[in-house]
Amino acid sequence: MAGEREGGNRPERAHAGGGPARVRLDQPRPTRRRLLPEWDPEAFGRLSERIARFLGTGRFIVWMTIVIILWVVWNIFAPGALRFDQYPFIFLTLMLSLQASYAAPLILLAQNRQDDRDRVNLEQDRKQNERSIADTEYLTREIAALRIGLGEVATRDWIRSELQDMVKELEERRDGDGHPHGNGPGHRHGNGHGPGVFPADRTAGRDVEDR
Repeated sequence: MAGEREGGNRPERAHAGGGPARVRLDQPRPTRRRLLPEWDPEAFGRLSERIARFLGTGRFIVWMTIVIILWVVWNIFAPGALRFDQYPFIFLTLMLSLQASYAAPLILLAQNRQDDRDRVNLEQDRKQNERSIADTEYLTREIAALRIGLGEVATRDWIRSELQDMVKELEERRDGDGHPHGNGPGHRHGNGHGPGVFPADRTAGRDVEDR
């Protein structure tokens, strides 16, 4: 058992046939040394954006103009031993070229990052617009359904008009039935056993037709 434990902690050796050792998938791969320096792309991108923003401001133009004027004035009017860039100012030209060679890639990198952000923002805006359109269509369908449902609901004015029509119809029927009780010719009061029958005749056992 102890041998098995010791053997389990040791790395696996090559196969008996002399082939390469198997790669252990349950263990992380060892880090490899890189000759090139490593940097954080995000941090480098933020730095390039800061530089590009500074290069695009009036402050940078003013400072660069002041430095160039001082450079030229010093190398023209200073004593010969103190001049470090004689006319035609080759060192100044080299510095400006070096600045331009670094500024152009930094500006391009900042523009690329801005384009990526704009693309992401446009995609989010497009999705938001799609959701807004879907919500608007849903609300439009719901409002149309409510309008259809309200069109079938009896409102107070409609019920009032229907009741008024029914009252008018009842009044017309009452007026069209004839004379009121006790005023028509040949109309006699009875107890529901037939018109024209007197109570005295019914008690005497005589029928109206015999008379």
